[in-house]
Amino acid sequence: MLKKLLRALALVIVPIIGTIIIRLIYLTSKKELEPAVVENDQPLIFACWHGELLMLPYLYGRYRKIPHAKVLISSHFDGLLISKTIEYFGLETIAGSTNRNAAKVLIQGIKALRDGYDIGITPDGPKGPRHQVADGLIIMAQKTNTKIILIRMIPTSYWQFNSWDKFTVPKPFGTLKYYATLPIDVSGLELEEARTLLQERLQNYEA
Repeated sequence: MLKKLLRALALVIVPIIGTIIIRLIYLTSKKELEPAVVENDQPLIFACWHGELLMLPYLYGRYRKIPHAKVLISSHFDGLLISKTIEYFGLETIAGSTNRNAAKVLIQGIKALRDGYDIGITPDGPKGPRHQVADGLIIMAQKTNTKIILIRMIPTSYWQFNSWDKFTVPKPFGTLKYYATLPIDVSGLELEEARTLLQERLQNYEA
């Protein structure tokens, strides 16, 4: 009973605090932004490593004035906290992962793309291995003929958790270095060929 109460309180309090922290970090930081220009409103898949997702809502805002995206988030409790937090940035979520309930998540992701939503995904989430591109990103892109934008967020000063993904929280008053590729088309590639391409492009901006 106590555990349920604490979790219920956390679902109210933590997202509010998290949103305030994210906004404060962004407002007090210098930004080096290198996003590619998207000249049409066709759905896109935005992909970044799991450990770098904290500040991504702000970069997405440079692509879309009005948010219209669903983010694949783990169905575990920590994923629910993230879902509640990103709702404050106008983003919706799809609960699950491409490791657990993979078929259901892929179907929902494909449907969302066909309905005109952008998709946000961490290709090494929700449990790793770290910095390894999983199949789900590629399958969704190929099934819907959707292009992929790969994103990195590398802060100059940060705290890093001792977690599988080395989750990174930028320190205030540093610099947020955002990098983004042009839209990548993997529709004509074999699975391993596409994986290698995306893996190499994401690793081009190692800290």
